[in-house]
Amino acid sequence: MDLMELFFISLGIALVVYYGVKLVLFSRMLFPKLWFPLPKAFFTSMGDWAVVTGASEGIGRAYAFALAERGMNVVIMSRTKATLDQVAKGIGETTGQRVKVIVMDFTDETVFTRIEEQLKDLNVGVLVNNVGMLPTYIPCEFLDTEELDKTITKMINCNVKTMVKMCKIILPGMENRRKGVIVNVSSGIASVPFPLYTLYASSKVFVERFSQGLQAEYKDRGILIQTVAPFGVSTRMAGYQQTNIVTLSPEDFVKRSLLYLRAGDKTHGSVCHIVLGWLLQSIPLKLLYAESVLHGLQDYVKKKTRQRESLSASRTISDK
Repeated sequence: MDLMELFFISLGIALVVYYGVKLVLFSRMLFPKLWFPLPKAFFTSMGDWAVVTGASEGIGRAYAFALAERGMNVVIMSRTKATLDQVAKGIGETTGQRVKVIVMDFTDETVFTRIEEQLKDLNVGVLVNNVGMLPTYIPCEFLDTEELDKTITKMINCNVKTMVKMCKIILPGMENRRKGVIVNVSSGIASVPFPLYTLYASSKVFVERFSQGLQAEYKDRGILIQTVAPFGVSTRMAGYQQTNIVTLSPEDFVKRSLLYLRAGDKTHGSVCHIVLGWLLQSIPLKLLYAESVLHGLQDYVKKKTRQRESLSASRTISDK
């Protein structure tokens, strides 16, 4: 056997082992309860309270309910008091847990002193940084964004600064008690550079890198920090798309994603979204960036937006 033949045999064996390991690791995602079990009292063992930002609807609301159902008192935060009060009432009636409502507009960078004051006496065991915003519902090129300067400031304050500031507020207590959970909600489209969603996707990349770095720093102190990066979830931000095997309801997504809490510093939260993440990273970027693909994406979102507005209008008329 000559040297070249030995090289190719060794290379083949290495590839088989490499992809075999990846297959085994992926197969674990099919059985999260088996591979990443959580004790029944896991969340309540972290502390008495959970804090959820952006909790008035969608994924944040679902996290608030899910954590209350697991025995935690919940602080819910958003900018719409009437909606928060409804959520608080629902949580109290269905779970019996205590709920604290904090009304805050996270696009305002001056709110965090008030937040810290209202949280200072609480034993916070879980923090869910969910609040986020799109620069526009219709995807567009960066310079075509309306009121671009204001939008940049709001996006950074809401999607980036809020997460960092909330970690700054909550993390010291977790470090002192040497336990806690922080879940930072990102987005599946941050898996690759994503044209037409450039500003939003980039802000979510920051969420992922910050979370992963923070987990490396504090993992040995008993604190679990994870990025959750969903794809299709039927929320207002996604135009309330009809649920299916890919597009999940917020409640279904949160229920599944909590099963992967011990699966690493980043998860897409469900098997179908994990597969989507792999597919997106496997697509050649030249194909993704093709003008026809980008125009098709814009047209699709415009169509869905018109359908949603038409349905909303028809419902309003029928209610009169």
